[in-house]
Amino acid sequence: MAMEGMGVLGGAPRFLRFPRPVQVLRGTDAILRCCLTGCPPPTVLWEKDGQQLEASSRLCLQTEGAEHSLLVREAGVPDAGVYVCRAQNSSGEAYAAAALTIQEPPAPSPPERSSDWAQESPSPIPLQGPLPTSRTPSPLDTASTFLSSAPAQAPTLSQESPDLLSESLEGPPMFLEGPQSQWVQQGEEVILTCQVGGWPEPAIHWEKDGRLLEEIWESSHFCLTNGLTGAGGHELRIRGIRLPDAGVYVCHASNTHGHVLAAALLQIQPSWETPRSSPQHSQRDPAGQGPPAPKSFWVSEGKHAKFRCYVTGKPEPETEWHWEGQPLSPGRRRLLYRDRDGGFVLKVLYCQPADCGLYICAARNTAGHTLSAVQLHVREPRVRFSVPLENVEGEEHEDAVLECQVPSRGIITTWYREDQRLLPSPKYEMGEAGVVRRLIIHDLEADDDGIYLCEMRGRVRTVATVAVRGPIKRRLPRKLDVLEGENAVLSVEVREAKAPGHWTRDGQELPASPRIIQTNSNHTHILVLVGVTRQDAGVVTFSLGSSHTSSRLRVKCVKQVPPGPPVAVELGAGRSNTALLSWKPPVPAPDTAYTYRIERQEVGTDAWVQCLTTEAAGVVEVPGDSVPNEGDYRFRLSVVSEHGQSPHMLFPGSVHLVPTARVQRGLQDVCVQEGDDATFSLDLSTSVKGIWFLKGTELKAVGSEAGPSGEAQGYLVQQEGPHHSLLLRATRLQDSGALITFQCPGVHVSAMLHVQEPPVRIVLPQEKVSIEAVIPEQIVLTCELSRAGAPVHWYKDGLEVEESEALVLENEGPQCRLVIPAAQPQHGGEFVCKVGEDLAFFMVTIKEPPVRIISPQDKVSVAAESLEEVVLRCELSRAGVPVHWYKDGMVVKESETLVLETEGPHCHLILPVAQPQDGGKFVCKAGDDLAVFNVTITEPPVRITQPQDEMFLTAVTSERVVLMCQVSRPGALVGWYKNGMEVEESNDLVLESEGLQHRLVLPSVRLQDGGEFVCSTRDDSAFFTLTVTDPPVRIISPQDVVNIAALSSERVVLKCELSQAGVPVCWSKDGLEVEESKALVLESEGPHHRLILPVSKPQDGGEFVCKAGEDSAFFNVTITEPPVRILFPKDEVSVTAVSSERVVLMCELSRAEAPVRWYKDGLEVEESEALVLESEGPHHRLVLPAAQPQDGGEFVCDAGNDSAFFIVTVTVPPERIVRPSARFLQLQFRSPSRVELRCEVAPVGARVCWYKDGLEVEASEDLKLGAEGPVRTLTLPHARPQDAGEYVCETRDEAVSFDVRLAESPVQFLLPEEAPSLLSVSAGEPLVLSCELSRASAPVFWSLNGSPVQEDENLELRSEGTRRLLLIQAAHPSHAGNYTCQAGTHPAAPSLTFPVQVTEPPQVKLVSELTPLTIQEGDDATFRCEVSPPDAELTWLLNGTSVPPSSRVETSQNGPNHTLILRGCRISDSGMVTAQTKGAETTARLHVREAELLFLRRLQDARTEEGQDLCMEVETSRVGGKGIVSWFRGGKPLPEDDRFSVVQDGRVHRLIIRKVTVSDQGIYSCKSHHDRTQARLLVRPEQLKVRHHLQDVVVIEGGSATFQLELSQSGVIGEWARGGVRLEPGRNCQITVQGHNHSLVLSDLGLADTGTVSFTTDTLRCTARLEVKEVPLAIVKGLQDLEVTEGDSVTFECELSRIQADLTWDKDGRELSPSPRLRIQALGSRRLLQLRHCSSADAGTYRCSVGNAQATTARLTVRKREVSVLLELKPVRAREGDGATFKCTVSEPGIPGCWLLGGRVLRPGGRVRIRQEGNLHSLMLSELQAEDSGEIQFQAGQAKSSTQLEVEALPLQICRKPPREKTVLTGRRAALEVTVSRAGGHVRWLLGGVDLPPGPKYEFRSHGVTHSLIIHNVQPTDEGTYCCQAGEDSANTNLLVESS
Repeated sequence: MAMEGMGVLGGAPRFLRFPRPVQVLRGTDAILRCCLTGCPPPTVLWEKDGQQLEASSRLCLQTEGAEHSLLVREAGVPDAGVYVCRAQNSSGEAYAAAALTIQEPPAPSPPERSSDWAQESPSPIPLQGPLPTSRTPSPLDTASTFLSSAPAQAPTLSQESPDLLSESLEGPPMFLEGPQSQWVQQGEEVILTCQVGGWPEPAIHWEKDGRLLEEIWESSHFCLTNGLTGAGGHELRIRGIRLPDAGVYVCHASNTHGHVLAAALLQIQPSWETPRSSPQHSQRDPAGQGPPAPKSFWVSEGKHAKFRCYVTGKPEPETEWHWEGQPLSPGRRRLLYRDRDGGFVLKVLYCQPADCGLYICAARNTAGHTLSAVQLHVREPRVRFSVPLENVEGEEHEDAVLECQVPSRGIITTWYREDQRLLPSPKYEMGEAGVVRRLIIHDLEADDDGIYLCEMRGRVRTVATVAVRGPIKRRLPRKLDVLEGENAVLSVEVREAKAPGHWTRDGQELPASPRIIQTNSNHTHILVLVGVTRQDAGVVTFSLGSSHTSSRLRVKCVKQVPPGPPVAVELGAGRSNTALLSWKPPVPAPDTAYTYRIERQEVGTDAWVQCLTTEAAGVVEVPGDSVPNEGDYRFRLSVVSEHGQSPHMLFPGSVHLVPTARVQRGLQDVCVQEGDDATFSLDLSTSVKGIWFLKGTELKAVGSEAGPSGEAQGYLVQQEGPHHSLLLRATRLQDSGALITFQCPGVHVSAMLHVQEPPVRIVLPQEKVSIEAVIPEQIVLTCELSRAGAPVHWYKDGLEVEESEALVLENEGPQCRLVIPAAQPQHGGEFVCKVGEDLAFFMVTIKEPPVRIISPQDKVSVAAESLEEVVLRCELSRAGVPVHWYKDGMVVKESETLVLETEGPHCHLILPVAQPQDGGKFVCKAGDDLAVFNVTITEPPVRITQPQDEMFLTAVTSERVVLMCQVSRPGALVGWYKNGMEVEESNDLVLESEGLQHRLVLPSVRLQDGGEFVCSTRDDSAFFTLTVTDPPVRIISPQDVVNIAALSSERVVLKCELSQAGVPVCWSKDGLEVEESKALVLESEGPHHRLILPVSKPQDGGEFVCKAGEDSAFFNVTITEPPVRILFPKDEVSVTAVSSERVVLMCELSRAEAPVRWYKDGLEVEESEALVLESEGPHHRLVLPAAQPQDGGEFVCDAGNDSAFFIVTVTVPPERIVRPSARFLQLQFRSPSRVELRCEVAPVGARVCWYKDGLEVEASEDLKLGAEGPVRTLTLPHARPQDAGEYVCETRDEAVSFDVRLAESPVQFLLPEEAPSLLSVSAGEPLVLSCELSRASAPVFWSLNGSPVQEDENLELRSEGTRRLLLIQAAHPSHAGNYTCQAGTHPAAPSLTFPVQVTEPPQVKLVSELTPLTIQEGDDATFRCEVSPPDAELTWLLNGTSVPPSSRVETSQNGPNHTLILRGCRISDSGMVTAQTKGAETTARLHVREAELLFLRRLQDARTEEGQDLCMEVETSRVGGKGIVSWFRGGKPLPEDDRFSVVQDGRVHRLIIRKVTVSDQGIYSCKSHHDRTQARLLVRPEQLKVRHHLQDVVVIEGGSATFQLELSQSGVIGEWARGGVRLEPGRNCQITVQGHNHSLVLSDLGLADTGTVSFTTDTLRCTARLEVKEVPLAIVKGLQDLEVTEGDSVTFECELSRIQADLTWDKDGRELSPSPRLRIQALGSRRLLQLRHCSSADAGTYRCSVGNAQATTARLTVRKREVSVLLELKPVRAREGDGATFKCTVSEPGIPGCWLLGGRVLRPGGRVRIRQEGNLHSLMLSELQAEDSGEIQFQAGQAKSSTQLEVEALPLQICRKPPREKTVLTGRRAALEVTVSRAGGHVRWLLGGVDLPPGPKYEFRSHGVTHSLIIHNVQPTDEGTYCCQAGEDSANTNLLVESS
């Protein structure tokens, strides 16, 4: 243990770096290092166990400057211990110690345990730390401690399936649950737990305050455990927590993917019961020697004293500091902390004489205790303060006053708050009054709490503390310096427990994270920043309500040594215009990555420029292209790494480099006007000289020796670095086309000069001219130019005009005219006169009287027939007016079919040969007038005269068929249709027309030609139904049923011959149509048809039917094969197996692929995972992969004609208890403890039952049953004596008994651990004796000096769990003696003795006297004194009268210190203040003098502007009456002027001057009786300002804009401009000035007027933006609601404000697009939407929208046509197979109709034909069936008609009967088939006169007219006569069954 005084630096040895503890593996080298200094250099010795160490083969002592080290080679266990480094010189000595720990190398994995199966414990994490060689048994140790410590761990995911875990959880570690901060009591056990996820499984290690736990703690003090909280769970358990264990604990988790950490703060509250030994009682150190003599340490008053004590030992010692025998705690001037090297530091700030005394550092642990002492002496200065500062207390937000007195007036003093110098400010007010020096701290805050100093010359100081009372009791340190990577801990103490507060850094809330810990307990709030980084630096603030305390956190980085410089630098000669640089790496090479940085410097300049960097040493070439200018260059080199930059190494010599010039920005052709200057310029890549040429002549630069200067020649050549320019002044027209050339090395560029004449301007008109004229007046447009002869171009509406008789162009000197002799409407428009770039605008408007349509006045309806001529006539009010014709909203175009004629005022539209499609709505538009014509063109209908009715035709194939139709007039268009599709003419179908007759000819009719043919005209149709048939086909042979029998694999052929060739046949087998394949071949050869089975199989047998037309031939085919036999096994097989074994039953057949069936106990088996069926050729197997007992039984393999039998028996293995081997065990345990019984069973899944004393037990919280693999456990977590008994673990076949016996542990005393020392108390004080037992229920007996202790009102015996207490409320001398606490009544029971001494109370005395006090009126007076003992009563007197507490009087006590505060002292309070106690008193004088009136806030120099108001103010130290201060200007009282006014507001006095003038400037002063302050006022003249600025204006084209602004002065002359062009007043420009206001009005604005409008004076300029927008797009005329009849057309129309505009139409929100029925048109600004053939679906809301303009909508209503039935339907009655026709006539033609039969909608096709002829609707039904009977309905619109159809059914007959006799093999199917006369008929099947029921046996099939009976699995019992009945007809078949 060493301690040093560090207040001043002397020559004594001093450790700069202490040796650190070292931990190594046995057999490796260990080294201890330290660094120290001293003058003279000290002698260093190393010691171990009190013995000095000498150098040897294993010990090496080394010294390198200030570095000292001790090397221990191949360290072993004897080398472990504490090593002391002792340094001595003539000035003193110092020593430091460090521990060397030897660890055993990791042992190989232990073998599997094979004994003690009754219980196991989890293996803790191996610790990398020293293992204790011995340990004293603790009373807590019991038998259960070694038998069991935790329940068996459950298998985790990482143990059982690492592959699964790696796939699902692969990733960096993360904390699922982090450790929690805790506040614990000393001596308790602490558990920090966390849960970590991630894969691979993270490695975990713990740190405390940045050091590994193994480095600072012995292994018995803590334990690390895995798996107690599940997968990823980790636990740090600290036993018997000690005070040094407080700190920041960090858990680190890392794997290959990353690293994370989580931290927790552990705070330890000392136990008040733990006896603390005073340093005076520590008489001996661990070595048995007495305490060393204290050293002396001197320090000057006001300086700091620092004591450092270095203590080692395990367990880590608890350290305390004492002063004069009293323990020290941290305070404002006493800092206690631990430095980075582990030393314990006490720092006494600003030492005072009262700080002198003996300072002791005492350390102790369980192994012993030690101490070190130093005597502090404070050297007082020669000159002292007459009255020093006194400590001050104040409430937050109040003021605090510090006052001291210097020896004489005129002494300069400086105020400090700790090490910060204070300057006068609103916060700190400093005053001097004679020898008094005063500091006033305004608005106290928590951070104002601290130490304040007043310093004179010679660093003589007086020190006082300011205590701020508020919500925050202990503030943060003002600054905190932390090394990067360390933990920063900030702590505050608040007055109210658990008061809510929050932490911020630089004003931002600190976020929650693993690196930031915020915790609080009662009055303390702590913030921990774990592993601080540079980003953590800043101001950390703790806020509690309105109170704040802050600390500046400074993060210091570890200083790194920068790399060394490179060596062997050389500058060589490389290629031309290059520098060759070479060097070698620095020696030694840096540890981190580094680069080389090369810099260049042009000789003659100071700047160094980096030119390149490289990572490799060697040779580098620097080309000339890399330098900016030509010149000599030097180079230097340095090495740069993350630790800094090395010194520069200069390459010797220099090299001349020339840059190669390149053009960066080239020359450009220049175009100027005659007389203007022309500038040519270019930029090069570097600065080089060049030459300019004009037309090949060199232009000399300014200063050139050749010829006169360029300025005199009219040009100027300049160069600025790489920028070259040539200025040609006053260019001439003849210079146009001159070539300008620039040349320099490597550059030759040229450009052209273009000179133009000055532009011609239009003098008049300056503004746009509008002209209105009436036809046929003359119009003259005149334009005056700036010069004559300039070309002039005239434009009209954007097109250049051409001279003609109607438009004449004239030029006369500078005047140009455009003359229109006789104005016509087409002459109107915008005329532009263009001269150069100047324009003059003329708007010409030609007016004429509006045109009107005289005739017709009303709407005209014209009706005509087809081919007639139609003429539409329109007469106008005058001739020559253009007329527009429209048809249905579309502009008509003249053609051969439509002629437009104009004859004077008459206009005609002629349709020479009108056609129906020419009808519609025609409109004649002239000007704004319209004439409307509705034209209807009709033609006579075309009728079919023959045939009148539908024709039905029948033909035979190959016949010629002619269908003829005669129409009502020749030339009518006729269309032929077949089955609804228009026919096409071909060789097989010919169309003929002759006059009125039209024919369809089929030269050779075919079957597919049959169907319905329709001959259709526009108005009528004729129907023809053609039926084409073939002659019926017959089967010639066979006539009867053919029976064929064959063996398997033989070829079978079935033959059938027809009556004619080419007829398709259909083969079926057992009622199903066959499909051709390799196993079944179909052949046809003329009329012969064959079915061939090339290789027949038994399944191919059955009934085959060959069907041709309506005839059929029947073949009964039987295929047989030899029976299948089982070759193996021949006899019954018995199989015996054990459970879970594989069982295989095998059977071999006589033929491969023969089907077999397996049965078990008579039931067919089903394949599953537990039963597998296999086949391989003739071999068949039944496999049981894992046979179970229930799988046993009789198995049968059935192969049809043969069977094999297997008897299978599966047995179960016995359930055994493998471990323990013994069947009876006796176990002894201590109570309470954890008991675990375990057994290992086989097999793994064996079930066990646990019994206690013959009764089966159940799991609960006190008894847990577990199963993990083969292990079965019974656990008693807290076994008690009643849990003893016989426990049995029983399987089905075995059992094990455990005789468990539980005995209580002997009672032991746990605390205190050693015999208590003498306890001394004063009489009247409370006394508490405490001890802790190992068992809570153990009784104890207290005695005093051998006599039992009796409880009374003053003495109480108490039990709290395991603690036993003896409490005495007020000690009396009779209570002195030895108190004994005995556990139990047995004489040998453990006991504990407490020696107690009771002393008399000390005599009351005054420790410190009152101090006289002189203050100013209104200040607070504070008197303090100290009494002993602290609880002595004290009374305060003022002038002999007791002072009771009041609002002005405050008394307080803090231990022995008593304080009296008199608030706001008055003059009458002066007198004697007395502090009186029993037997002693002290008196001091209080003098209150009148307060001075001082200026706290003084006048400040002011500047203002003329006309402004000004306020000058001061603040006095106190409130005074009116006139207490006086104001002066220039030393004279203020003049009598209303502009001057004086105002007082409390302590603030103001002088207000209104509308300041220049004459008001000067020096103003304010005086009181005690103080004076003055300031200068400067007044500058009023400047012109803008009060209201111009505002941007946005107007519509043709509108006007007004700009206004207001200036601060009137009479200002300004200039208005637009786009930089000055504006003059005119017709469209009005400029007005009214006082301060200026306005500009611009009217008739156009789009070209958009730009910037500005107002300019001599001193200011104001601008605004003028924006002229187009006329907004709007809908002028909206849509109108329309109503239309269904089928008619309708047109919507709207009109826009502009012609050019995009428009969209939509209906009900859905956008519309053009189609044949929908047209969208644009006629100028009009927009049309036309709908043709409207239907009800067209009704809705139509909207027209354009741009952002408001849309217009209209509603379209479509009226339905009224339809009625003119001719009703008539009922029809017909026979089955006939046809029926229904007709209905409605009132409106073209209305679609709908037909229904029995409520079902009929559609054309098949037997249904529907026809419509105008208003006649027809329905034809052919081939009627009985089920067609029902109601016929017709509906067209709202018209309806209905009637009845009755169909008389024909009798049902059997057309084709089944054979009379049919033979079928047993087990096969039998099919009987009949054909009836019509489809849909019902037949019955009977056997023996009884109806056959449908089901699995009998299957009924119907297909059209064919009906079948299928008999499945025919058996002999199925023989008999089967009858089929169809109506009155029947057919019988006799079925015979033969065995196969």
